[in-house]
Amino acid sequence: MGDSHKKNVLNEGYVILHDTMGSDLSVVNAARCSYARKSEVMDEKDERLIRYLAKHGHTSPFRHAVLQFEFKAPLMVARQHFKYIVGSSFQEATGDNMLAWNEESRRYVRDTPTFYIPDADEWRSYPDNIKQGSGDPLPSNVGKLFSEELEEYIEKGVELYENAIASGAAPEQARLFLPANGLYVRYYWTTSLQALAHFLKQRLADDSQAEIRQYAEAVKELALEKFPVSLKELLRN
Repeated sequence: MGDSHKKNVLNEGYVILHDTMGSDLSVVNAARCSYARKSEVMDEKDERLIRYLAKHGHTSPFRHAVLQFEFKAPLMVARQHFKYIVGSSFQEATGDNMLAWNEESRRYVRDTPTFYIPDADEWRSYPDNIKQGSGDPLPSNVGKLFSEELEEYIEKGVELYENAIASGAAPEQARLFLPANGLYVRYYWTTSLQALAHFLKQRLADDSQAEIRQYAEAVKELALEKFPVSLKELLRN
C-alpha cells in the first residue's frame, strides 16, 4: 500500500496497514442481507443505517470488514495489545473470533535487537493515583540520567546475549539476557472492524499508557482512511 499506509511511532516503531477486506458498503450489505437487499454505492441512507447499527449495538455487520496491520513496538506495548487477542475470543464485549496474531521470535531471528529508550523529556513521574499509571513529566535532568542508565543496561544485556550465542548457546535460551520490556518486536495483527473499535475505545482513553496510546492513534488514522463512516460511528457509541 506504500508509505501513506505507514505511521512511525516511538522512535524506531511503526504501524503499517497492509491489507483490508471490505468497506463501509460491506457493513451496509451485511446488514441488508436479512431483507435480501444490496447497495451498490454508499448514500445518505446507508450512512444512517451504519449510524443506527452502531448506536443500538447491532455489531455483527461490522465483523464482515477486516484489516491487517504490521506493528513494530516495544514488548511492553505488544503484550498490552495481545490482551485483545486472548480476551476477544471469549468476551461478549467484542463478540469476535475474527482475530489473528503472528509475531517474530528470538528463537529464530538473529538480527541485532533494537530497543525503545525514552528521550530525556519523556520520563513520567509516579502518579498520585496508581490507576492512572503515570504522573507529570519528570525534570529533564532526571530523565536524561534514566535514559543513560537504561542505555548502559541494554548494551550490557546485548553483549551478554551475543557472547552466549558465540559460545554455542541456543538462541531460545540466550535471549534470556536481553532486557525484555523495551525490546522492539514485529508482529502482524488481523482483526475485524468491530474488534478494532473495541481496542481503540480502550487504548485511546486518557488513562491508557501513553506509549500504546500513540500506537492506537496511528491505527485509528490508518483505519479511518478505509472505513470513514463505520469506524467513526463505532467510536462515537
